[in-house]
Amino acid sequence: MIKVLIIEDEQLTREMLLDYLESEGFETMSAKNGRIGVQKVHEHRPDLAICDIMMPELDGYGVLKTLHQNPTTAVIPFIFLTGKSNKAEIRQGMALGASDYLIKPFTPEELLGAIAAQLKKQAILKQWFAFESQRISEFTSDQTDEFTNFSLLFSTCPQLKKIFNFIETHYHESISSRDVAKYLGFSSAYLTGLVRNQTGETLNRWIVRRRVTAARDLLLKTDESIQQIAIALGYRSINHFFRQFREYYGTSPQAWRKVNRRHYIFKGRQAS
Repeated sequence: MIKVLIIEDEQLTREMLLDYLESEGFETMSAKNGRIGVQKVHEHRPDLAICDIMMPELDGYGVLKTLHQNPTTAVIPFIFLTGKSNKAEIRQGMALGASDYLIKPFTPEELLGAIAAQLKKQAILKQWFAFESQRISEFTSDQTDEFTNFSLLFSTCPQLKKIFNFIETHYHESISSRDVAKYLGFSSAYLTGLVRNQTGETLNRWIVRRRVTAARDLLLKTDESIQQIAIALGYRSINHFFRQFREYYGTSPQAWRKVNRRHYIFKGRQAS
């Protein structure tokens, strides 16, 4: 059963929402202010939260900011309730990561439509990430396909796009998740959890994957030595490079080059 949390200080509105959603088959819970709402999110992990903006103790913006500090709660769809249709207010909420807005008074159809849209989006996103992660983790001899999958996985998701851009710019500089977190202004733990929740793997694993993917491209298309390639990709130890490459491709860089370079040159001759 889908769990929905209602965070609303007006008792009449709160009870009306609870009664209606329960009649539609949702499991519901409620909080009369933002502080209690944050506690209930951490305790019950709802599938979706509906939150008023103007509340005592902690307003809706404060609730959203707090939840986005934790990777396990940052991904919960969050719908704001407001009695105003102020564009600046809506932009502020969207900038903080709100999924949608409902302006009071709203109809039951509008409420259910907003919930359904967010749950569908969340389900599709999770399925897509799981599918793409599985495809990327499988060995493929096609360099372009592997990089394309990596690009799609990160660059098409707003929460991951900045991470992708930073990795693409700095992957050859021996970066770690701490460097990415510092650049984005997050804690390492939060960023690692966010990427794991969205993709199923840690950020450091994605950085390593990008570096060994680039290494494979250089092994295939250049005559640079193994040591030169390792240095070009920011590895301070060639043994470290060997271990990471073998982990992903099941063989050493030299052996992989020996087998695949012949096929690459042969295809090139055929094309010409």
